[in-house]
Amino acid sequence: RFEFPERPGALSRFLDALNGGWNVSLFHYRNHGGDVGRVLAALQVPEADSDAFDTFLTELEYPYVRECGNVAYKRFLQAS
Repeated sequence: RFEFPERPGALSRFLDALNGGWNVSLFHYRNHGGDVGRVLAALQVPEADSDAFDTFLTELEYPYVRECGNVAYKRFLQAS
């Protein structure tokens, strides 16, 4: 999950930085009038690209939380 700054170009910066071989399988944006938009995103990244993905997250400089260990996330995947 990410916090996108509420300013022009924030989404473009995210998308431009993505590797063309990575798949965005879920993208849900929500803003409640604050200075950040909350984004739930699911990205499929090949294991061989894990270092490049970590670099992407660091250089993007948007606060994020990896939800892979989240119990609700695991239950959601089991239900589908």
